Amino acid sequence: MVKVSVILPIYNVASYLDETIGSLLNQSLKEIEIIAVNDGSTDHSEAIVRKYMQQDSRISYFYQKNQGQSVARNLALQHATGEFIYMMDSDDVLGDPNALQIYYEYAEKNKADFIFFDGDTFSEDNANRTTWNTKRTHLVEENIPYEGEYLLNLMLDKRVHNCVVWLLLIDRNYLNHIGLEFYPGIIHEDELFTTILTLQSHSIYCLKQSFIKHRIRSASTMGLRYTKRNMNCYLTVIDELFNFQNSPIIRKFAKYTLSKVFYTGHQIPFTEKPRVFWRAAKSGYLKYIGIKSSFVFWFKP
Repeated sequence: MVKVSVILPIYNVASYLDETIGSLLNQSLKEIEIIAVNDGSTDHSEAIVRKYMQQDSRISYFYQKNQGQSVARNLALQHATGEFIYMMDSDDVLGDPNALQIYYEYAEKNKADFIFFDGDTFSEDNANRTTWNTKRTHLVEENIPYEGEYLLNLMLDKRVHNCVVWLLLIDRNYLNHIGLEFYPGIIHEDELFTTILTLQSHSIYCLKQSFIKHRIRSASTMGLRYTKRNMNCYLTVIDELFNFQNSPIIRKFAKYTLSKVFYTGHQIPFTEKPRVFWRAAKSGYLKYIGIKSSFVFWFKP
């Protein structure tokens, strides 16, 4: 019986795959499967995965033309058989060989829809430092079930909300029950996925452990310069969240997110700003962006 399905989307990460896959195969929890989806890599990532497949039958491999991380994860989810799902970035490392065992035993004991835990980030190649707060578990207690809306409200109020899926272990039956997949064709897809995942849950548990080491590099999505695409994808996330539920918590999330998105948006070329701002205005989002962020968006050098 597979206890944890590890979802591993791959795109041009040949330099890191040995370390990533090695940290998974070294786990003390042996009842795992690693579902690797190559999203059209042009380096030798495939050869590395196939090398490990010959050594360990727990690894399965799929290839698709480049369609983005959302589609790759959705494909992997279709083949997952584990009790729980762990979505790992293919350049990250599990720093403790007991990580998945500890995650699984805690989630299974508490019959959690999903658990969340802390992580650590590190940069290389002069990549931009992320502003993610990967230390949130100090706000709540272990072994207590939390309602999703309560938890999201708390994280937004404390300004430590974090959307990334690599800080979650998710019950596969819960995921199938709510019918949730990743929205294709965008970046920042975790924002949409984890928010909907959270709001439908009545059984979220926190684990005060930090095993995952997340790499920020210049060639990754989060290491690249902020662009118009970042902003448009965030706007799509907000569009879809309002389609899911027009409620006070979604409006709070929109304000929390869009104020930061447009504050950071001063970095995009001035010629690209009118169209992005018009899209937000036409959708009625100016009240969530706020005067300060709007001013910075237009006038900060």
